[in-house]
Amino acid sequence: MDTYAKAGVNIARSEAFVERLKKTASRPGHTTLWKGAGGYAAVVPVSDQLGIALTTDGVGTKLLIACELGKLETIGIDLVAMCANDLVCVGAKPSAFLDYYATSKLNDEHADALIKGILEGCDQADMMLVGGETAEMPGFYPVGEYDLAGFIVGAVERKKLLTGKAVKPGDVLVALPSAGLHTNGYSLARKLVFDVARLKPETYVAEVGNKIGAELLKPHLCYAPALKNILARGWVSALAHITGGGIPGNLPRVLPSGVQAQVDLGAWPVPSLFKYLAKIGKIETDELLQSFNLGVGMIMVVPQAHVQSVEADLKRRREKYFRIGRIERGDSGKARVTYTGSLRL
Repeated sequence: MDTYAKAGVNIARSEAFVERLKKTASRPGHTTLWKGAGGYAAVVPVSDQLGIALTTDGVGTKLLIACELGKLETIGIDLVAMCANDLVCVGAKPSAFLDYYATSKLNDEHADALIKGILEGCDQADMMLVGGETAEMPGFYPVGEYDLAGFIVGAVERKKLLTGKAVKPGDVLVALPSAGLHTNGYSLARKLVFDVARLKPETYVAEVGNKIGAELLKPHLCYAPALKNILARGWVSALAHITGGGIPGNLPRVLPSGVQAQVDLGAWPVPSLFKYLAKIGKIETDELLQSFNLGVGMIMVVPQAHVQSVEADLKRRREKYFRIGRIERGDSGKARVTYTGSLRL
């Protein structure tokens, strides 16, 4: 069985580093930060009732596929969506975005395509691109390769800050679907597709219904528009952006002690790409859940009293969604996510 760790990514080690970093960064002058949801974003108070939320992210090794294909049109969308989705998890509205783009030698065509994608991503999130940094670093990056990072800021009222503390037994888990891998799991996916299956990016895969390169480059969905009204009305207890670590690595980040999430694995359709990767890698369910989003891009924790309102709002916007489970009482010393049913592979 192929695993994310064998592909070079150790999630447990990364999580341990983050915990060490939190301890190192905790020093006088930093105690005034508002506690955000699971560390998705930092929130700096500017008054008693208003905070500024900030976060940063990249697109991981998905960038290698884009570089190999010479297609940077959608990578900018990925970059913005990754950051915007993290920001809304604390209840903030995205306001401004900056990018960092580094390469060995600037290629005007590629740079223009990248910025076009970033601008499209900013339009989706209804915010401004206010600046950034472009760096030529010959000798540091191989010819034709790039590095990319995004930085985002937004505002949140204290009364609308999502910290997860409001999550209670009986809350319902409502999921918004992903468009594919989004920007996580690519180290394993690349190993399976290009090393194990020995495919070329332009190879058409009948089981997936697309050329594998095009399928892997499908943009990361931005959930800010779908969540705008829901957040404004205060209809959710918490939001979990399903990125690296999948559902088991992200949903617990927004759960307080004394509760656990029960997820029905058969409650949503698993996209064909994940089925294909599971097949060629002979990957077991636990590893799949920790490596990929499996078709779930964002999970809303919704109080029972607001479920109908949330679902009605999503229907009005023609957004797909799935009820995938609920919050139950739990022992904080045990696993925070339990599962019923089986994945639809």
